[in-house]
Formats: sequence, structure tokens, C-alpha cells
Amino acid sequence: MSANVETMFYAGREKPWHGLGTQVDAAPTSADALRLAGLDWRVDRKPIQVCGGRKIDSFFANVRSSDGAVLGVVSDRYKVVQNTEAFEFTDSLIGGDVPVRYETAGSLMGGRKIWLLARLPDTEIVGDNTEPYLCFSNTHDGSGAIRVCMTPVRVVCNNTLNFALDGAKRSWSVRHTGDIKMKLQEARMCLDMANKYMDTLSKYADEMANRTVTDEQIAKVLDEMFPTDEEMSDREKRNVEKAREEYMICWFAPDILKFRNTAWGALNAMSDMVGHTAPKRMTNKYQENNWGRIMDGHVMLDKFAGLLETVGTR
Repeated sequence: MSANVETMFYAGREKPWHGLGTQVDAAPTSADALRLAGLDWRVDRKPIQVCGGRKIDSFFANVRSSDGAVLGVVSDRYKVVQNTEAFEFTDSLIGGDVPVRYETAGSLMGGRKIWLLARLPDTEIVGDNTEPYLCFSNTHDGSGAIRVCMTPVRVVCNNTLNFALDGAKRSWSVRHTGDIKMKLQEARMCLDMANKYMDTLSKYADEMANRTVTDEQIAKVLDEMFPTDEEMSDREKRNVEKAREEYMICWFAPDILKFRNTAWGALNAMSDMVGHTAPKRMTNKYQENNWGRIMDGHVMLDKFAGLLETVGTR
């Protein structure tokens, strides 16, 4: 089993990451998802004592109810958000007449971090079927904030369309302090944020799909993206050349054909590369770490988009 994934479920036929977890045919409701993901446990705040029985003031241990595992040591200002509250929040955020459907959820690093991924109604981006997802992640060890982010997926090639767009935020986060329930209530603006992001993404995609780029312009962008110099070793130069070749393979892939020689096709090729190309050195955590980078926004994708802005011609 992976060093990071502890328990999880996934809906559908394709196994995610390391092929771990409980497979289900369809995305379950929150009650099912909580159980199938192995997240049906509480986090209890326990006082800390040193040898001799002396209590440590202002600090507590977050302890998992199912097995007594210590998930982290936190200050007295830290407010626990239970796994059930995470699902309740997502249900209330995007639920309506139709129940929220969860695609995957699980526990990482021995329960120190949990996540859930809920699917929003499908939409179209420049004629392509696109599946928007809302991801909720939380840490129980005090290392991070409560976070909600939006990630659209282009269905035909399973590419994530997570771009840094001016005027449209893709994520929201809050620390585990203060009035958490009030903060989660305020977080209902996340849905407005998600809708605005999708609207902005649609306009951006349409603009980029109507912007012509030539193979020569792509080569210029790749020169900036993967530069070489005389100080590099032969091995480093080979790695740069390999990265360029991997991009060109994605650039000429069949699923890019309808957007060939457009900026939108070029962006999708880079999304394909960062999301699906095998790394030079495969580690047992690579897929999970890469998933995290994609959900947070991939620096290579944003850099490529910025470079592309300087060469595209209408």
C-alpha cells in the first residue's frame, strides 16, 4: 500500500493513483461515501501530559476515535472540523433537489489529511463536454487549512483545466481558528466563486480557441519553457530535450486535433503533459503528489499559459 493513501473509495471503472480503495459502480451519497472512504471516525482533543503527570498547558493532541492514533499536536486555539462536518458542508453547499454525488474520498498520511471530491453538473467549454468538480480537503494535524477548490475536467482526454484566471478565484481556504461554523457559513460564496470561474474559463477558452499559434511559435514557447545553456551537463540537456519531445507528443495527440494550431490546443497539450506523462523517476508517492499539484494549480501549466500570451496572434 502507498505510503500516503490510507483508505479511500472511488466511483467508476478506472482505478485512480495506485489502484487502492473500494470500487463502487456509481458515485454514492455522503453517508455512503463517509463509510466507504473509511472516514467514519471522530477526532477528539485530548490533554497532553509529560512524565510525572504534569499537564502541558495550551496544547492538545488530536486523537482518532477508531484506533487512538495521535494525528497531531495543536494549540488551544485550534478548532476541530469533523469528517462528518466536511460532508455536511459540501452537501449544503452544492446540494439541492438532487443529492450531491461523491466521486472519491479518503484518508492520507494515517488520517492526518482527508479529502472528498464532489461532481457538479456537467457543462460545455468550446463544444467539449466538461465535468466540474468541487474538492474539499482538511488536515487534522494542524499543518494546513480547510480548503475548497474548483477543478474542471475535459472529458475527452481527462485533462484538468485549472488555469490562473484574472478576476476568477478557483480556491478558498480558512484556518482552524475562530468561529469555524461561521466561517463555513460564509464559505457558501465558494459556489458563486465556482460559477464565476466556469464562466470566466468558458470566455477564456473561446478566446484561446480563436487565437492561432504556429508550430514555430510553439517552438519559441518551448525554448522559454525548457531552456538550455552551455553550463548544463549532457544529462541535463537530454532531460530538457525529452521534456520538449513529451510536449510535442501531446501537441499532436488525436484529442487535440479539433484545436490544432490554436492557443487552446497548445494549453490542453501542456495540461495533458503535466497530468499524464510519466516522470523521469517514478516514486511510490508520485501520483498522489501530482494530483495535489494539479488540484492546487500546476506551476508549469500557469507558466506555459503566460508564455503563450506573448506569441499568440488573432
